[in-house]
Amino acid sequence: MKAALLNKPAPVSSNPLVVTDVATPAPGPGEILIRVSYCGVCRTDLHVVEGELPQRKSPVIPGHQVVGRIESFGEDLKSGAKAGQKFKVGDRVGVAWLHHTDGTCQYCRMGAENLCDHPTFTGYTVDGGYAEYVVADEDFVYAIPPSFTDQQAAPLLCAGIIGFRSLRLADVKAGDRLGFYGFGAAAHLAIQVALHWKAEVYALTRDERHRRLALELGAKWAGDTFDTPPEPLDAAIVFAPAGEIVPAALKILRKGGSVVLGGIHMSPIPSFSYDLLYQERVVRSVANNTRKDGEDFLCIAAEIPIRSHVKIFPLTEANRALNSLKSDAIEGAAVIQVLDN
Repeated sequence: MKAALLNKPAPVSSNPLVVTDVATPAPGPGEILIRVSYCGVCRTDLHVVEGELPQRKSPVIPGHQVVGRIESFGEDLKSGAKAGQKFKVGDRVGVAWLHHTDGTCQYCRMGAENLCDHPTFTGYTVDGGYAEYVVADEDFVYAIPPSFTDQQAAPLLCAGIIGFRSLRLADVKAGDRLGFYGFGAAAHLAIQVALHWKAEVYALTRDERHRRLALELGAKWAGDTFDTPPEPLDAAIVFAPAGEIVPAALKILRKGGSVVLGGIHMSPIPSFSYDLLYQERVVRSVANNTRKDGEDFLCIAAEIPIRSHVKIFPLTEANRALNSLKSDAIEGAAVIQVLDN
């Protein structure tokens, strides 16, 4: 099969992904083989490709927002031996970042599988969706609501799910004033949920095009990253991986407000006065997602319905897609077209 392979982490400006022929994977017990149609491009892919996340598999095929159709099953699923089998050959499914959890650690047992002690991750510790085929655990894939096209669905599988979890951790309620730092793939989906929940959204981002998109999508106000919104905020979600934003976000919170850090990687957070944190302000991170997050989000995404703004790149231009993402040249989400199913 064709795949975009990362042999060694390197700056995306050096175009480190190599599109080449590799062996088509075979599904093992409990697994399914998926013929990929589209795969979203995520900032986490940048962190993997550039080595900001420690290398865990080499070589590796990145990509963890995968939409495709089931081609075949592992032997146990073929025979129907597994109780509760959910899918059949030809079904359209989505694959997200969380590939597998051990199911036995204290976090899995308490319903926090996103914090599992022994997880595997699509496109990082196992091969992902920048390829014609990908293998996934049947228990960790999602049925895609029929109202979404493949290319529209791809960004929902990480940008959408993580944005949704960030909103949950921010405890967003009707009437809340909510700030988004950075307005890329995750924020342009999360704003649609926040507005559905009757919150007011204030967008803070360095790119004029992204401020314009935020206003088009219904933001009450949009300014530069370090501007001050017209009103104190109840919560702020930081999607940009820039640690210097954290003190700035605390400055514009009301008493008791929350700053939620929505990324897997962030540059160092500078020291700041305790006065910014005092009055019961909170800073917390988001780590991965649970399957329940994904299921709940896809239901509400179809109900709204959410619309993804996408820019399509062919698999052969995966490096260009990553470079465009890094330079903030994408309005909405970048999506790689693998096969035209």
